[in-house]
Amino acid sequence: MLEAMELRKTFKGKTVVDNINLYIEQGEAVGLLGPNGAGKSTTISMISSLLYPSSGDVRLDGRSVLKTPGDIRRIIGVVPQEIALYEKLSAYENLRFFGSIYKLKGKHLTDRIANTLELVGLTERQHELIRTYSGGMKRRINIAAALLHEPKLVIMDEPTVGIDPQSRNHILDTVRKLNREKGMSVLYTSHYMEEVEQLCSRVYIMDHGRLIASGTKEELLRILSGEETMIVQLSKPSPELLMELRGLPFVRSAEETEDGVKLIVTKQSGILTEVVQAAERHHVQIVQIQVHTPSLEDVFLHLTGRKLRD
Repeated sequence: MLEAMELRKTFKGKTVVDNINLYIEQGEAVGLLGPNGAGKSTTISMISSLLYPSSGDVRLDGRSVLKTPGDIRRIIGVVPQEIALYEKLSAYENLRFFGSIYKLKGKHLTDRIANTLELVGLTERQHELIRTYSGGMKRRINIAAALLHEPKLVIMDEPTVGIDPQSRNHILDTVRKLNREKGMSVLYTSHYMEEVEQLCSRVYIMDHGRLIASGTKEELLRILSGEETMIVQLSKPSPELLMELRGLPFVRSAEETEDGVKLIVTKQSGILTEVVQAAERHHVQIVQIQVHTPSLEDVFLHLTGRKLRD
């Protein structure tokens, strides 16, 4: 359906997106993961024709849309990171305004406003001013505005940042319904790994402006198929122990947690003994050790060297 080919963007001599290639099939939910500054929002802006790339192309059903952006704007809805609503207007008035931009009018516009308000669960609050809404409610109206013209593809740029759990769950349920029941394609970026795991069939991982991995969740987990995750709860913090563990040959990565350390280690005998002996050398008591298979978060940490929220 949609394909980005060798997309590149440079600002003041600095390359912020470096030859990105990705595609989205009709009816597919795709995740785009990356820490702050990875280039996700710039990539989305180029795909949605809001920003012209320094080089590369975006194709819709095989046709370039860079010279004729109207082709892609007619079939996509964009939910930006920042709230894009008029605070002094009601939710209904905001949706009526945005609907007119999509050239909706009359009964069709009225019906679409009613449908989107019901979808985001704010029908009863539609005539209240946006400035009286909570952050989560504003984000839900932001989503409603992007859905008025019944797009084939919706692009969501971190739609659940900084909102209450109830609104977050409602947004996730809305995305599932759009994708699974209505067959709408979704490109979803988030700071929350569990959201992407729940919603998306494929994932692209981005860092420093480049795509460093892509595939289904199962394919990405195979990157660490020879590893396991070890959660070590300690009696007290020990930077010296953490440093020693990072230097051990079987430790792929080690990070400090609230009450100990989290290790990604190669599967081999003797690992547990080595960790216990290292703790003894630094006079730190091990309270508990848990071993499990790596998660998508572990794969991300392994590939980028930092947490998703860093």
